[in-house]
This record gives sequence, C-alpha cells and structure tokens, in this order.
Amino acid sequence: MAEVSMVVNGRTVTRTVEDRTLLVEFLREGLGLTGTHVGCDTSQCGACVVHVDGKAVKSCTMLAAQASGSDVTTIEGLASGGELHPVQAAFKEHHGLQCGFCTPGMIMAAVDMIARHGGGPLDEATIRAELEGNICRCTGYHNIVKAIAAASETMAGMKTAAE
Repeated sequence: MAEVSMVVNGRTVTRTVEDRTLLVEFLREGLGLTGTHVGCDTSQCGACVVHVDGKAVKSCTMLAAQASGSDVTTIEGLASGGELHPVQAAFKEHHGLQCGFCTPGMIMAAVDMIARHGGGPLDEATIRAELEGNICRCTGYHNIVKAIAAASETMAGMKTAAE
C-alpha cells in the first residue's frame, strides 16, 4: 500500500492506495471523477488524458503513486468560474464530439497541444499530426480539428490582448 497526496483540480487529496493503482483508477474510482475515460488500458486511444504538472499524460500508463506530489487537472477541473475553457467552448460550438467518449481526452490533449505551441493559431496539419495518439471511434475528426483550430485562434487572440 502507498499513501498518495496530490492536488486534483485545485483540491489537495490524500488517500492510501494499492501500489499498482493506476492514476486513471485513482481519479475515477477513488475520487469519483468519471470524466476521464478508460478506453483501451494500453495507452493507444487517449481517452484517459489528464494534465500532470501542466503536461498531457495518459493516466492509464501512470501509477497514482507516481503522481503523488503533483498537480493534476482532469476535464472536470478545466472550466473556471463557471465558464468553459476556450477549447471546451470550441468543441461545443464546432460540434467536435459525437458520442462523447473520446471528447475529454481530446480536449485535454488539445489544451496541452496549444500550450506547447505558444498559444498561437495551429494549422490543420499540425493538429492532425499531434492528435495521432487520440482515437475517435465515431470518426469525428473533421469537426474535432475545426474545433481545435478555432480554439487556438481564440487563445492566440486572448494572448495578444493580454500583452
């Protein structure tokens, strides 16, 4: 058994877990944060993407104990003050979801992608290449790419306005 303590969506949590508990299990079963999905258990689909210390991580490949001491953000913690994150808003506006199973992981991957590219607008080729590790079983990629492109433009505008 291991005691893990981390900040999840701005709240400090401490729990005792089995050593082999995956971060995704800790979030879903231990904390009831079911927005993070389990699609494959082999890090192939990206449905379980969360942010650990600001970086996208497939939570089915990380032990909860490895995340101890970290700051973890799930899809539930992405919105702020009742307002959707710009990527969430773009997915809604541009119909970047179908069944919704992949959506949380896609959104979390997109937020990381935009941040890694300096918050500026992203082109379709970049978005498609970077989404390679996230699978949409409904094949809704066209609208997902449109949503991420729109969000990256919105976020670039927000960045410019802040400067």
